[in-house]
Amino acid sequence: MSLMNWPAAWPLLMAPPPAEGSTAPSWVTFLPMVVLLALMYFVLLRPQMKRQKEHEKLIAAVKTGDRVVAAGGIYGTVTNLKDQVLVLKVADGVKIEVQRSTITSVEKNEDKPAS
Repeated sequence: MSLMNWPAAWPLLMAPPPAEGSTAPSWVTFLPMVVLLALMYFVLLRPQMKRQKEHEKLIAAVKTGDRVVAAGGIYGTVTNLKDQVLVLKVADGVKIEVQRSTITSVEKNEDKPAS
């Protein structure tokens, strides 16, 4: 053992020697790995899957006349629906096609009563 690692090894030197014939069960050595994987699942993967399902529901619910925001901040009104493409009216006489997956938010078209 070099002198550089001596302070880091001090807790190991203070530990009592293991009793003869006693070793930890093999599953105990894998327990931290299992706990870490479970933690990663619940902290990272599960929320991402939930957001993805919500986004798929949002895209499936888009109808003609809805005001939407596409990726890049493009605001437009849906004028035509195709299989994977939406036609958006972004200004008078200006229509563009965007993929459904680029839609980030939807404002439903609600008919306002005349006042």
